[in-house]
Amino acid sequence: MLLFGGRSAEHDVSRVTAVAVAKALDPERYEVVPVAISKDGRWLRADRAREALDAGVDALPAAFEVEGSSVEPSADPGRPSVIVRAGAVPEAVGIDVVLPLLHGPFGEDGTVQGLLELAGLPYVGAGVLGSAVAMDKIAMKRMLAAAGIPHAGYLAFRDGHDRTDFADRVEAELRLPCFVKPSNMGSSVGVSKAHDRIELEEAIDLALEYDEWILAEEAIVGREIEVGVLGDDPPEASIAGEVVPGAEYYSYSDKYEDGSARLLVPAELDAASAEAVRALAVEAFDACRCEAMARVDFFYEESGAARGFLVNELNTIPGFTPISMYPRLWEASGVSYPALIDRLIDQAIARRDRRAGRAGRQRPGVAG
Repeated sequence: MLLFGGRSAEHDVSRVTAVAVAKALDPERYEVVPVAISKDGRWLRADRAREALDAGVDALPAAFEVEGSSVEPSADPGRPSVIVRAGAVPEAVGIDVVLPLLHGPFGEDGTVQGLLELAGLPYVGAGVLGSAVAMDKIAMKRMLAAAGIPHAGYLAFRDGHDRTDFADRVEAELRLPCFVKPSNMGSSVGVSKAHDRIELEEAIDLALEYDEWILAEEAIVGREIEVGVLGDDPPEASIAGEVVPGAEYYSYSDKYEDGSARLLVPAELDAASAEAVRALAVEAFDACRCEAMARVDFFYEESGAARGFLVNELNTIPGFTPISMYPRLWEASGVSYPALIDRLIDQAIARRDRRAGRAGRQRPGVAG
């Protein structure tokens, strides 16, 4: 089952990702069942996506449609229908494995993963805990700190507390400029760089539109290095790549709209640094209890009071079109895009089978 759309601000990015993955799936090996989640959270049979798939790869659009977002459940087979209700997931969709191509909250944060665990359905990507930790920047930084993994300095804030006091602390402890981010969001949505007090207050207000918890983070002057991690026992690290932002920082528009950022694969690093960042990526992956896949993003300080590699964040459902950094890193490491998807699907099924016999993890519908 190809699961796309979702309730987050990254809904449209997910629709594009789903088409890219569908194109790479071998029709001799897989029967693709597209399922859409509308912006209001309803699960729908993606009939137009299915029609495009049936017409062949050349008929696929740039992004799958999430049709019928305002349609109520219907017995009419010609209309989209809700296919997931409480307690009815396995019976509603006869599927073998789920590819949750959902970026951001309500998809990448452990919520959908928890639903699929309850349903006993194998799924690609990190589990509930790893997804939740990697999605929440504050929780992630606390996990990294506990493991002794270097990361950028930050201050956390919860809505309802004194915003003026928080802004004062940011100015005094982190200094300006700094970044302000929603804690539980991805793709740079809601992120601002604040250069002065007015911009700082505006950045706080913007971030709080997306999450109750936000953080201010020191502005690192350094290169942006990324490493892909695949598998979980043991995980493997790809070669390192580098993002050269087209603007002052790697923003949402830089990633998805104007295409001005440059992605360099491999990154220009000496052999020792390249090995060091790959090892650190696996350490961060393990520290945050990730599984299957993640892209680990770093800042690399080389001048001044340089601290070397600092973990910026982990993305458990990274951008996944063929030109996105994660697939490109693995392509350059010897794993093609279709082979990468095959490995992730195989890992998902193997994980389900490996855990099925443990106490408390019996599959639904299986007699004890």
